[in-house]
Amino acid sequence: MVEELVTAGVAFVCAAGVYLMAGAKVVKQYERGVVLRLGRLRSDVRGPGFTMIVPFVDKLHKVNMQIVTMPIPAQEGITRDNVTVRVDAVVYFRVTSAAEAVIRVEDYRFAVSQMAQTSLRSIIGKSELDDLLSNREKLNQGLELMIDSPAVEWGVTIDRVEIKDVSLPETMKRSMARQAEADRDRRARVINADGELQASKKLAEAAAQMADQPAALQLRLLQTVVAVAAEKNSTLVLPFPVELLRFLEKAQQGAAPPPAAAPSPAPEPVREAREVRGPEA
Repeated sequence: MVEELVTAGVAFVCAAGVYLMAGAKVVKQYERGVVLRLGRLRSDVRGPGFTMIVPFVDKLHKVNMQIVTMPIPAQEGITRDNVTVRVDAVVYFRVTSAAEAVIRVEDYRFAVSQMAQTSLRSIIGKSELDDLLSNREKLNQGLELMIDSPAVEWGVTIDRVEIKDVSLPETMKRSMARQAEADRDRRARVINADGELQASKKLAEAAAQMADQPAALQLRLLQTVVAVAAEKNSTLVLPFPVELLRFLEKAQQGAAPPPAAAPSPAPEPVREAREVRGPEA
């Protein structure tokens, strides 16, 4: 009889231990525990650490409270200016109310993913191509607002949404490349024309200054000659002003001695003319 009581006591203790072990739970620091007792939500949300539940009566749901990084699959759509694009993004969110995340939505991760894809397609249809390429910050804010509005009811807060990449058709890429090349060519021509205008103004000022000092023009000519002669690979034709040549000619004439008088030619001998008479008749 005693042995049977001891055996029953040991079995009871073992069963109680197993029962208690089944009710012992550990909630991690970044998790919160939501308890459903016979299908009804308990008001107290279990914090991190060791906690006990009633086995076979309570059911503990652990909810991760960390920030979740979820990539949004690439969505293809047509922009407002009728351009087909393919856009992918990433969304950062976290659970702020563990009880609502368990009760109000079946799978909050799947719900946020589907809402993000739908919102991304809507943003593509409402935006133009230039906005997708250059005004992403504004589109990110609009996309975040569209996802966050229904997610608040699920106990989820959207921290940030970023558009990662915008894929364009090859024909559109070539058209944009030609447009960018034409725009750069236009700016280069404008800059060149502006440089010519400024240079012409400076040359006009220099010409006015040289008109007051004629010697400056000669000095500039000599500087040009020196610069060209330094290359030693071309023939230099240097023009001389006519006034300089005349000045050199006059200087040469003034320095030359007067020419000597030429000797007079010797007088020819006077020949006596004799009348030759013929024989008298």
